[in-house]
Amino acid sequence: MPELSISKSEGRGRRGKIEADVVRLLARQKKTLALAESCTGGFIANQITNVPGASEVFLGGIVAYSNGVKEKFLGVRLETLKKHGAVSEAVAREMAEGARKRFGTDFAIAVTGIAGPGGGTKAKPLGTVFVALVSDFDTVVKRKLNCFGRERFKQVTANQALELLLSQFTQM
Repeated sequence: MPELSISKSEGRGRRGKIEADVVRLLARQKKTLALAESCTGGFIANQITNVPGASEVFLGGIVAYSNGVKEKFLGVRLETLKKHGAVSEAVAREMAEGARKRFGTDFAIAVTGIAGPGGGTKAKPLGTVFVALVSDFDTVVKRKLNCFGRERFKQVTANQALELLLSQFTQM
Protein backbone atom coordinates (compact mmCIF):
# COMPACT_ATOMS: atom_id res chain seq x y z
CA MET A 1 0.00 0.00 0.00
CA PRO A 2 1.49 3.37 -0.97
CA GLU A 3 2.12 6.02 1.61
CA LEU A 4 0.17 9.26 1.58
CA SER A 5 3.10 11.61 1.94
CA ILE A 6 3.75 15.11 3.01
CA SER A 7 7.41 15.81 2.43
CA LYS A 8 9.52 16.19 5.57
CA SER A 9 11.44 18.98 3.88
CA GLU A 10 8.39 21.24 3.95
CA GLY A 11 9.35 22.18 7.49
CA ARG A 12 13.13 22.36 7.08
CA GLY A 13 13.12 25.92 8.47
CA ARG A 14 16.56 27.05 9.59
CA ARG A 15 18.27 23.94 8.27
CA GLY A 16 17.76 25.28 4.76
CA LYS A 17 16.57 23.77 1.55
CA ILE A 18 16.94 20.09 0.87
CA GLU A 19 18.61 20.69 -2.50
CA ALA A 20 21.38 22.68 -0.79
CA ASP A 21 21.88 19.81 1.66
CA VAL A 22 22.14 17.37 -1.25
CA VAL A 23 24.69 19.47 -3.14
CA ARG A 24 26.75 20.06 -0.01
CA LEU A 25 26.82 16.37 0.96
CA LEU A 26 27.61 15.19 -2.57
CA ALA A 27 30.47 17.71 -2.78
CA ARG A 28 31.81 16.75 0.63
CA GLN A 29 31.83 13.06 -0.37
CA LYS A 30 33.10 13.86 -3.90
CA LYS A 31 30.11 12.05 -5.42
CA THR A 32 28.08 12.80 -8.53
CA LEU A 33 24.40 12.68 -9.42
CA ALA A 34 22.28 12.14 -12.54
CA LEU A 35 18.51 12.33 -12.90
CA ALA A 36 15.83 10.62 -14.96
CA GLU A 37 12.57 12.52 -14.57
CA SER A 38 9.17 11.77 -16.00
CA CYS A 39 6.29 13.10 -13.90
CA THR A 40 8.36 15.95 -12.41
CA GLY A 41 9.33 17.26 -15.85
CA GLY A 42 12.75 18.55 -14.82
CA PHE A 43 11.66 19.98 -11.48
CA ILE A 44 14.35 18.09 -9.55
CA ALA A 45 17.07 19.30 -11.92
CA ASN A 46 15.74 22.84 -11.50
CA GLN A 47 15.99 22.58 -7.72
CA ILE A 48 19.52 21.19 -7.83
CA THR A 49 20.79 23.76 -10.34
CA ASN A 50 19.46 26.62 -8.22
CA VAL A 51 22.22 25.79 -5.70
CA PRO A 52 25.64 27.42 -6.19
CA GLY A 53 28.26 24.73 -6.74
CA ALA A 54 25.81 22.24 -8.23
CA SER A 55 27.95 21.94 -11.36
CA GLU A 56 30.56 20.13 -9.28
CA VAL A 57 28.19 17.26 -8.46
CA PHE A 58 25.26 17.28 -10.90
CA LEU A 59 26.30 15.91 -14.28
CA GLY A 60 22.92 16.00 -16.01
CA GLY A 61 19.50 14.55 -16.43
CA ILE A 62 16.93 13.35 -18.90
CA VAL A 63 13.28 14.33 -18.89
CA ALA A 64 11.75 11.13 -20.23
CA TYR A 65 8.08 11.95 -20.48
CA SER A 66 7.35 9.49 -23.28
CA ASN A 67 7.95 5.76 -23.28
CA GLY A 68 10.03 6.13 -26.43
CA VAL A 69 12.45 8.45 -24.66
CA LYS A 70 12.59 6.09 -21.69
CA GLU A 71 13.61 3.31 -24.08
CA LYS A 72 15.96 5.24 -26.36
CA PHE A 73 17.87 7.36 -23.85
CA LEU A 74 17.57 5.42 -20.59
CA GLY A 75 17.56 1.84 -21.83
CA VAL A 76 14.19 0.95 -20.32
CA ARG A 77 13.16 -2.31 -21.95
CA LEU A 78 9.98 -2.43 -24.03
CA GLU A 79 9.10 -5.68 -22.27
CA THR A 80 9.24 -3.91 -18.91
CA LEU A 81 6.99 -1.12 -20.14
CA LYS A 82 4.47 -3.57 -21.59
CA LYS A 83 4.44 -5.86 -18.56
CA HIS A 84 4.44 -3.27 -15.75
CA GLY A 85 3.46 0.05 -17.36
CA ALA A 86 5.40 3.30 -17.35
CA VAL A 87 4.39 4.03 -13.76
CA SER A 88 5.92 1.07 -11.96
CA GLU A 89 8.72 0.01 -9.67
CA ALA A 90 10.42 -1.87 -12.51
CA VAL A 91 10.43 1.12 -14.87
CA ALA A 92 11.64 3.51 -12.15
CA ARG A 93 14.50 1.10 -11.41
CA GLU A 94 15.48 0.79 -15.09
CA MET A 95 15.27 4.56 -15.55
CA ALA A 96 17.64 5.16 -12.62
CA GLU A 97 20.03 2.44 -13.76
CA GLY A 98 20.01 3.87 -17.28
CA ALA A 99 20.72 7.43 -16.09
CA ARG A 100 23.59 6.27 -13.90
CA LYS A 101 25.10 4.30 -16.75
CA ARG A 102 24.63 7.07 -19.36
CA PHE A 103 26.16 9.79 -17.17
CA GLY A 104 28.68 7.65 -15.28
CA THR A 105 27.65 8.98 -11.88
CA ASP A 106 27.83 7.64 -8.35
CA PHE A 107 24.10 8.15 -7.80
CA ALA A 108 21.04 8.39 -10.04
CA ILE A 109 17.48 9.24 -9.12
CA ALA A 110 14.45 8.44 -11.25
CA VAL A 111 10.80 9.39 -10.82
CA THR A 112 7.74 8.20 -12.69
CA GLY A 113 4.15 8.80 -11.69
CA ILE A 114 0.63 9.99 -12.37
CA ALA A 115 0.24 13.69 -11.64
CA GLY A 116 -3.33 13.85 -12.98
CA PRO A 117 -5.95 14.99 -13.42
CA GLY A 118 -6.44 11.92 -15.67
CA GLY A 119 -4.67 8.61 -16.05
CA GLY A 120 -5.31 7.01 -12.70
CA THR A 121 -6.67 3.49 -12.22
CA LYS A 122 -7.76 1.45 -9.21
CA ALA A 123 -4.36 -0.24 -9.09
CA LYS A 124 -2.49 3.01 -9.73
CA PRO A 125 -4.62 5.94 -8.59
CA LEU A 126 -3.87 9.58 -9.28
CA GLY A 127 -0.89 10.64 -7.25
CA THR A 128 0.93 7.30 -7.54
CA VAL A 129 4.66 7.82 -7.93
CA PHE A 130 7.74 5.62 -7.88
CA VAL A 131 11.04 7.13 -6.76
CA ALA A 132 14.20 5.11 -7.48
CA LEU A 133 17.74 5.64 -6.27
CA VAL A 134 20.68 3.67 -7.67
CA SER A 135 24.23 3.68 -6.32
CA ASP A 136 27.17 1.34 -5.86
CA PHE A 137 25.70 0.35 -2.51
CA ASP A 138 22.08 -0.31 -3.26
CA THR A 139 19.03 0.16 -5.44
CA VAL A 140 15.99 1.46 -3.61
CA VAL A 141 12.54 2.11 -5.06
CA LYS A 142 9.78 3.69 -3.01
CA ARG A 143 6.11 3.90 -3.94
CA LYS A 144 4.32 7.02 -2.75
CA LEU A 145 0.85 8.45 -3.09
CA ASN A 146 0.95 12.23 -3.50
CA CYS A 147 -2.64 13.44 -3.86
CA PHE A 148 -2.09 17.05 -4.83
CA GLY A 149 -2.55 19.31 -7.84
CA ARG A 150 0.12 18.98 -10.53
CA GLU A 151 2.48 21.70 -9.29
CA ARG A 152 2.34 20.57 -5.66
CA PHE A 153 2.68 16.94 -6.82
CA LYS A 154 5.95 17.84 -8.56
CA GLN A 155 7.28 19.74 -5.54
CA VAL A 156 6.50 16.97 -3.07
CA THR A 157 7.81 14.24 -5.38
CA ALA A 158 11.05 16.16 -5.99
CA ASN A 159 11.57 16.58 -2.25
CA GLN A 160 10.89 12.89 -1.64
CA ALA A 161 13.49 11.97 -4.26
CA LEU A 162 16.09 14.24 -2.66
CA GLU A 163 15.20 12.93 0.81
CA LEU A 164 15.80 9.39 -0.46
CA LEU A 165 19.27 10.42 -1.60
CA LEU A 166 20.00 12.13 1.73
CA SER A 167 18.96 8.96 3.56
CA GLN A 168 21.75 7.10 1.75
CA PHE A 169 24.33 9.37 3.37
CA THR A 170 23.14 8.37 6.83
CA GLN A 171 23.75 4.72 5.85
CA MET A 172 27.24 5.29 4.42
